[in-house]
Amino acid sequence: MRLHQMNEIPVIDLNGLARREPAAINRLANELSYACRQVGFFYIRNHGVPEGVLDAAMSEAKGFFAQPLPWKETLKISAASGNQGYVGLRTEALDPGRNVDDKEAFNIRIDAAQAARSSLCPELPDFDAVMTDYFGRLLRLGADLHRPIARDLDLPEDYFDLRLDRPMATLRLLHYPPASVRADGAYGAGAHTDYGNLTLLLTDDAGGLEVQRRDGVWMVAPPMPGAFICNIGDCLMRWTNDVYRSTPHRVTNPQGRDRYSIAFFLDANADAMVEAIPSCVDPGQVPRYPPITAGDYLASRFAQTYGFTQPEKTGT
Repeated sequence: MRLHQMNEIPVIDLNGLARREPAAINRLANELSYACRQVGFFYIRNHGVPEGVLDAAMSEAKGFFAQPLPWKETLKISAASGNQGYVGLRTEALDPGRNVDDKEAFNIRIDAAQAARSSLCPELPDFDAVMTDYFGRLLRLGADLHRPIARDLDLPEDYFDLRLDRPMATLRLLHYPPASVRADGAYGAGAHTDYGNLTLLLTDDAGGLEVQRRDGVWMVAPPMPGAFICNIGDCLMRWTNDVYRSTPHRVTNPQGRDRYSIAFFLDANADAMVEAIPSCVDPGQVPRYPPITAGDYLASRFAQTYGFTQPEKTGT
């Protein structure tokens, strides 16, 4: 399949969003309308997360993956862990049609119950504080982004607020080793779509992310210093009756160096009812999907990936 080199992913400036300026909300509703309906991906700049916070999170992620494998294995993800824990190198296949992905990951859920438990990573004294701070900032940013999205969908601006006040949010640290010659042709992350509402991705400068256009051509999504790259997930696509589109993407491991990224997956409250938004259903049409709670929908997706059912847990 051809790889398109020119970046066609919109770049959106969030100036004024955090202050909920009406002009900013209107502008962003228009810009996000195109990005969410036509591309499924977009960069965000002027998002309000300080550069020092981004650097600290990336540094702690690298520190985690540098720990000995036997110790990381003690944190292995399981049904009991509630989508929190370590995913070993070459154990996950996001694209079932291909071989296992050439990556390792650490999933973090932060809520009141988890905050009372022992440290997520006792080998790194600053890990918990840095990741908790980063998680909270991304949660606020993701919730803010839903306000112009609601405006675009002809909903009250605060429509998603009560559906994201106890979200099933997950922070995922990712490490991709340098590309190796493998007969199975595996990617760092096989072609897939994300499960939830929005993903906010921070990457290093190694590159490797590729996004599939509507015509099937793969295009490079180059790193943009200081920016997040965001994409629509399957749950929000379902909520909009496929008006918004989740977009397949994959990762190619870099040559001669490691690649690190941090993905923040924002899923709605477990008990939020995901049903077709009225403006997304033409008169006389029947919605494409029956109503389902966000928790049940996410559980079904994790069962496909990990082979176990995701408990209905809420976030911060």
